[in-house]
This record gives sequence, C-alpha cells and structure tokens, in this order.
Amino acid sequence: MIVIEFTSRQKHIVELVKKHQPITSEQLAAKLNMTRAALRPDLTILTMSDVLEARPKVGYFYSGKNINNIAGDVIKGIKVSEIKTRPVVVNEETTVYDAIVMLFLSNVGTIYVQSNGALAGIVSRKDFIKIAIGNNDIRNMPVGMIMSRMPNIIFTTDSESAYDAAGKLISHDIDSLPVLEPFTNSEGKEQFKITGKISKTNITRLFYDLGKE
Repeated sequence: MIVIEFTSRQKHIVELVKKHQPITSEQLAAKLNMTRAALRPDLTILTMSDVLEARPKVGYFYSGKNINNIAGDVIKGIKVSEIKTRPVVVNEETTVYDAIVMLFLSNVGTIYVQSNGALAGIVSRKDFIKIAIGNNDIRNMPVGMIMSRMPNIIFTTDSESAYDAAGKLISHDIDSLPVLEPFTNSEGKEQFKITGKISKTNITRLFYDLGKE
C-alpha cells in the first residue's frame, strides 16, 4: 500500500474544514494564526490531492476521501499501456536450447511463443527446468512442444489498470502477463497479437516511481 504522508498542519486544516465547512481561506488563516499567502501551498496540495474541494465564493469542503483512498485512485488510474515493457518472443520452431539461452541472455522469467503473428503459448523458467533435467534432446526439441497454449493463458490488455494487472499476478501466482491485442486472421478467427508484458518488476518499479513523485 502506498501511503501519502501529509504534514501535521495539513492534517489540522482538514480537521478544521470537516468541522466548519464551508470555510473560506480567510477564516482558515485566522484560525491557524497565519496569513493567506502562507496557507496557500497547503490548500493547493490538499485540493490537488482531492482531499478538499474548493468552491468559488463559497469556501472549502471536505471531499470525504482519506489518504489511502487517494493512493488507490492513483494506482487504479494508471493503465497497463503506460508501464508495459517489451516481451521476449520466439517462434514455435525455436529449439528449447535456443529459447533457454535467450531467456538467460535477456534476464527474464518467461518466453512468449508466437505463430503467424499471434500468441500461441508461453514458457516459464519452471517449464525449462523440468524439460532440461529430463532425458530430452533440447537442442532439437521445438519450444512449441513444452509451452502452455492459448486459451489457457492469463493475460492483460492496454486498457486494463495496473492495479487489476497486479491482482492477476498475485491471484494466479505468476511472474508476468502478456499484453494482448485482438485481431481477426485471414480465416475470420479471432487471435491475439502480443504488444508487451507486465511483470512483477513492472509493478515494483511503478510503486517506486510513485514513491519518488
């Protein structure tokens, strides 16, 4: 959970507004023994954060939102398209050996497999480990033989919120989600093009960037 920490004076302003709303900036300044100019930055922060509502010629009102509500609104307002990164994609004919090499060179946990421009399946580190420790010819075995196939793949879209994508990662206990865009192939069948990925690293980076801001 992201916590937005207001100053003690800002918290006091919120309590005054709750008690005396609607209240003008002049009245608030008088109660706090401050000038309106000194109070203005605090009021700006509180109104931009949606904690207070400012109505011209009336005064300030408490919006009813608390700090955690606002943090949640921020995360839910960020779309997958804003934080997705480039996926590592191979064709079904790529050998398991070559896919493993690509996995480690790219420092990722999942390889996405496509066929004719559409997502066909995914292969995780666990899948590679299982096949590599067995008595298998991974230099000649195509990665398509060991992948998890559509439609049994959990995915996200550009328009989904980062919050909902994070929920899918957690609830399904997976490391990443492909970001998919539907299209109709030449046979009139709906398929999905992979346009990116969302991983636990993306979500962690998002929280870090929000914390800096």
